[in-house]
Order: sequence, then C-alpha cells, then structure tokens
Amino acid sequence: MPTRYIGDGYWEIISRQMSIVTRSEQERFKDAKVAVIGAGGIGGSLIEMLARMGIGSLKIADKDEYDLSNLNRQLMANLDTLGKSKIYSTKDRVRKVNPYVKVEAFDEFVDETNVDKILKDVDIVIDALDNLLTRVIISRKSKELDIPFVHGAIYGTQGQVTVFDNNTPSYEELFRLPSLGKDLNEETIADLNKITNGVPPVIAPIPNIIGNIEAFEAFKLITGIGTVTYAPKLFKYNLLDLNSCIVEEL
Repeated sequence: MPTRYIGDGYWEIISRQMSIVTRSEQERFKDAKVAVIGAGGIGGSLIEMLARMGIGSLKIADKDEYDLSNLNRQLMANLDTLGKSKIYSTKDRVRKVNPYVKVEAFDEFVDETNVDKILKDVDIVIDALDNLLTRVIISRKSKELDIPFVHGAIYGTQGQVTVFDNNTPSYEELFRLPSLGKDLNEETIADLNKITNGVPPVIAPIPNIIGNIEAFEAFKLITGIGTVTYAPKLFKYNLLDLNSCIVEEL
C-alpha cells in the first residue's frame, strides 16, 4: 500500500460523502460488519459499493466460479477471472478498491449446517441470492438472531428490494411462501422448488441497480440517515416501464 494511504487514508477514500453523513454516522459504518450471501450479479455490485462507502468488515459467501455467461452482468467477471472462484476474486477486488475493509470469505454453499457460522457477529445480512431455499434459511436465521435482513431479487428487467427485521412481517409471510411455519423437509423444499423455474433471464443493469440499492439500504440502517424501506413496503421497478418504479405496500 502506498505510504499516503497509511493512517487516515480511509477518510480520504470516503471524503466525498462526508457532507452527507456526520463523522459519528460514518464511524458506525466503519465499525459495522455485514454478511453478503452471494457474490454474483447482485452481490458483486453491492459488495463493491459497500467497500467504496467504507464498510468496516464483510463476510461473503458463495460457492461458484466465473464462466462466460457471467460477463453480461457480473462486475467481478472478466477474462482474467474466468474459471476462478467468485469468492476469492471478489475478496481481491475489495482489497484493491478499499484496503481498509476486512473481508472473511466462505467458499461454500450456505445451508442449515453452516448458517450460524456465517452470520455470527454480523450487524446486517444482505441477500444476493438466486434461489428460494437459501433465502428462506437466511431469513429465518436472521429473524432468530434479530439481525436485519436486506432482500433483493431480479427477473428479466424487473427488480425489488425490501428490509426485514423483528418488527416487520417475515420474508415467508410477506411473499406467502408455502414453507411458512413448516420444517424444511423434503416435501417443503419440493414445494419451494416448484415456485422457481430454472435460471432466470437477466440483462446487465438490473442486478447491478438492485445491488446498489441494497448497499444503500444497509448504509441507511447502520448510519441512521434516511428512511429504510421496511417490509411490508417493497421498492420495485421494471426498466422497460419507468412508470413502474414505485414503493408499494404488500
């Protein structure tokens, strides 16, 4: 690291936002630890934004490698990272963007056997997933641990974001999932799998916009500035129809 970035370099990196937040608000963000589950299209953009806004610590989890189909949207994907682990490529990217961010990487799928380890000691959990079962596991554990859960999802040209905590409806309640109130046994998992239909279509800006919005929801939660989009309110849009960009209450 160049000598000029030793010491107060952190504050130089985020200096342009310091007319928007106070020193104490930014200190809260600097001291916070956020878990991001997924390092693909949504995850790559939100992780980078958290780093650029000066988050203190990140825990990121994903078990995948980059391939050619990721180049249309995933910011961490390029010809040099093809075939490489998403999680370690992302960790290296964060180090280059903001070396003051501490990153703990989990090169593994998140399930009921490791979710406690991954969410231990975090302030916020952010959903950058593309499968329903893992979302249910993460949302349940977040509620159990009383950790805010920032949800984001995309499909085609559409995206949505909302935030759950112990004062809001749960993720399963809000979206009326068949798993609500049930153990995650084979039957319940089969019911969840019926809802999803393979790999969703996606065009480049959509997951990146959602990732940026989720990162800012986390920023608002931690710093206390602005109004958080708590469930049952849902921010959603379809970029093919700008009149569809709304916050609605489900």
